[in-house]
Amino acid sequence: MVGHAATDVPPTMAVKIFSAGVAACVADIITFPLDTAKVRLQIQGECLTSSAFRYKGVLGTIITLAKTEGPVKLYSGLPAGLQRQISFASLRIGLYDTVQEFFTTGKEASLGSKISAGLTTGGVAVFIGQPTEVVKVRLQAQSHLHGPKPRYTGTYNAYRIIATTEGLTGLWKGTTPNLTRNVIINCTELVTYDLMKEALVKNKLLADDVPCHFVSAVVAGFCTTVLSSPVDVVKTRFVNSSPGQYTSVPNCAMMMLTREGPSAFFKG
Repeated sequence: MVGHAATDVPPTMAVKIFSAGVAACVADIITFPLDTAKVRLQIQGECLTSSAFRYKGVLGTIITLAKTEGPVKLYSGLPAGLQRQISFASLRIGLYDTVQEFFTTGKEASLGSKISAGLTTGGVAVFIGQPTEVVKVRLQAQSHLHGPKPRYTGTYNAYRIIATTEGLTGLWKGTTPNLTRNVIINCTELVTYDLMKEALVKNKLLADDVPCHFVSAVVAGFCTTVLSSPVDVVKTRFVNSSPGQYTSVPNCAMMMLTREGPSAFFKG
């Protein structure tokens, strides 16, 4: 009698959620300086003082931050970033297979079911993890070199101050653009990947193997980044804004357009 090998047993939902969270946290620790640089570039130009324009490119921003504010500043907001990955990535990735099975109802997964599953898990994860996103962005954005004194001394101080001064709406600020960004990323990434892979195989440019999948993933990632960038910049600025700075998300986008032009939507 032949038994099932250990590798034949599918992982449980708990294992998937835990694995997704751990993997996302490790990736976040490695790439966090890049994320901090992106946030600084996205908010650059929002303040109309001459001292605000200090960063040029991602690498230049990282070097400037390390020199002027210290290397530790590159990891400002990391605890909130890890909390975000635990709440966001764990749910978005860990629940994906289970939700996809619900949409397929036993049939082979279609592109539509993949998109639906991605939007569902991503939407739930965004809503639950939004407070961690708000704190992460604000800690990454604040600087002690120019302007007023930093608003927050640390992660839990930020949670407390935001909750007491802005209420629950402050902790969930920017949920709408973040959900919109999630929709764009999920739809663009999956559709572009499938179309690119199909085109490469159909035109016999590449076989349906690792190189084909890699090229398709790179193209999908590029298209997704370009299309989601405007919403991402607006999201960052709106999340980081003080009460009353913008009346709404569209108001934030319109002020960016009128003050800085279309190129502002592609900062970072």
